[in-house]
Amino acid sequence: MRAVVFERFGEPAEVREVPDPVPAPHGVVVRVEATGVCRSDWHGWMGHDPDIVLPHVPGHELAGVVAEVGPDVRGWRAGDRVTVPFVCACGSCAACAAGDQQVCERQTQPGFTHWGSFAEYVALDHADVNLVAVPEGMAFGTAAGLGCRFATAYRAVVQQGRVAAGEWVAVHGCGGVGLSAVMIAAAAGARVVAVDVAPGALELARTFGAAACVDARAAGDVAAAVRELTGGGAHLSLDALGSAATCAASLRGLRRRGRHVQVGLLPEDPVVPMGRAVAYELELIGSHGMAAHTYPGMLELVGAGVLRPDLLVTSAIPLAAAPRALAAMGEAPGAGVTVVEPHASPSGD
Repeated sequence: MRAVVFERFGEPAEVREVPDPVPAPHGVVVRVEATGVCRSDWHGWMGHDPDIVLPHVPGHELAGVVAEVGPDVRGWRAGDRVTVPFVCACGSCAACAAGDQQVCERQTQPGFTHWGSFAEYVALDHADVNLVAVPEGMAFGTAAGLGCRFATAYRAVVQQGRVAAGEWVAVHGCGGVGLSAVMIAAAAGARVVAVDVAPGALELARTFGAAACVDARAAGDVAAAVRELTGGGAHLSLDALGSAATCAASLRGLRRRGRHVQVGLLPEDPVVPMGRAVAYELELIGSHGMAAHTYPGMLELVGAGVLRPDLLVTSAIPLAAAPRALAAMGEAPGAGVTVVEPHASPSGD
């Protein structure tokens, strides 16, 4: 099969022929129809993830069709349309037994612990625990973004952030996760302040329901701008990018007893304004994906048209263009979601 491979961190990846994957007894192999280009993939390419062993194939948010099934799999068969959370849980550890598969003690992650979905085929573990059926009417490009960015944002806003109608929600960073969070919070009846440095991203945030936008380059003190717009600070704030600056601004932009949710991955642990967290009794909450068994509520809202993850997909590219798109995530993550279609015609490369 063809796949995007890199042999050194931070150096150009290339498309080449590699062996086809083989399913584990409890796993499946999926023919990848679409896979998102995510900033987490860029972190892996840069060497920020200790699980990656070189040479490596990135890619972790995907949708496709089951091509091969391991002998121990009971709930899936070849031809099924599926997606999967980026955390593939074992299904048997203490965290999984409690229903918290997103923090599984023995989790695997395509594109990190093993070769990922920037390829024509990908192997996925513990299929009966992790696979999610893709509705017939949903495009694979839309479904690909559910497993990481959209589902991650949904859990961060709804389950971890406990958003309520009428609250002010600040979203720092309007890439795929941030724009998803804007849409989800607005659909829940919250008033959203979107923060980014890119005019295009802020324009999309307005389209998806943001009540106000802050250009971080022009604002100077971003937290002060958020506090002014919200009449004292946000009730809930998300760092959807993952940097020391966005993490601190998210915390400082909260009102008393506000809730900060850290969603974006951080290359290094940042200095956190804990004095303010103590004085204001702020909540600091981590959010790490979303378990497959909690997808139905989100999918119902998508099916009803309340949530429109399809609108987040702003471009589709062939596999040959994926190495350039991966490198570009570190320069300017871009507005919306770019999906790679590994089986698409190479014309236009």
